[in-house]
Amino acid sequence: MSTRISRDDLARRIAADIPEGSYVNLGIGAPTLVANFLPVDQEIILHTENGLLGMGSAPDAAHVDPDLINAGKQPVTALPGAAYFHHADSFGMMRGGHLDVCVLGAFQVSETGDLANWSTGAPGAIPAVGGAMDLAIGAKSVYVMTDLLAKDGSSKLVASCTYPLTGVGCVSRIYTDHGIFDVTADGLAVREAFGENTVASLAELTGLVLADATGADLTEGNR
Repeated sequence: MSTRISRDDLARRIAADIPEGSYVNLGIGAPTLVANFLPVDQEIILHTENGLLGMGSAPDAAHVDPDLINAGKQPVTALPGAAYFHHADSFGMMRGGHLDVCVLGAFQVSETGDLANWSTGAPGAIPAVGGAMDLAIGAKSVYVMTDLLAKDGSSKLVASCTYPLTGVGCVSRIYTDHGIFDVTADGLAVREAFGENTVASLAELTGLVLADATGADLTEGNR
């Protein structure tokens, strides 16, 4: 049986791969967990879509400030030197290429790096694109954090997205509960397989041809 890692462990794994000095946006949902695992001895500056630069980790229950939230309306902390600004300025940062990394969730990611994360297109589904399109085209590196398999057992990594696209060819790296994948010019490459997973078993789960890059340095650029 394939081995999966927890969302906290996956968030910890992503946090370890973010270069020091980066300006980073964490998308709504599971990606916000990454803030709790960033190395305390490194300067990594978190940006929020609703207008905060210098976001810290989630507060404990005794220190929640109802006026201090992230874009997902979750309580957060502000680090010394943090700045607050207008929503339009925040989007200017996103669209202007000033973010080094963003971490987004996904419904689907294609083998060429197309991202679908705002709607399944199902009847009655409420579209929720937010700033995902701006982040997908504006950040220098786009990391996706997601389960490898949907609730129906289908793979979220696909040859071609069937859901409405957020961005075309924008994803750099995909972090899943089964393993880590890079988007390359030749398709998806497995950088790390978790637990009992192998490149072959991941290829079977996804139905894709996957390259073996498990011996490569995860800090290297991939696109």
